[in-house]
Amino acid sequence: MRKLNMFWQRVRQLSGDDAYERYLAHYNEHHAQPGEAAPLTRADFFKQWQDQKWTGIKRCC
Repeated sequence: MRKLNMFWQRVRQLSGDDAYERYLAHYNEHHAQPGEAAPLTRADFFKQWQDQKWTGIKRCC
């Protein structure tokens, strides 16, 4: 069961499915200070991620 769980976590990591959880962990470790802005909601996080990924020219030449 442990190996299956580790495999599933790795699949989520490679596919980007755990990106929001990783963002929250980073936020809590580095940015969770009194007076700081609250972390993005899941919807806002994925909207920002999509905007960064698809805004602008995305081609080699």
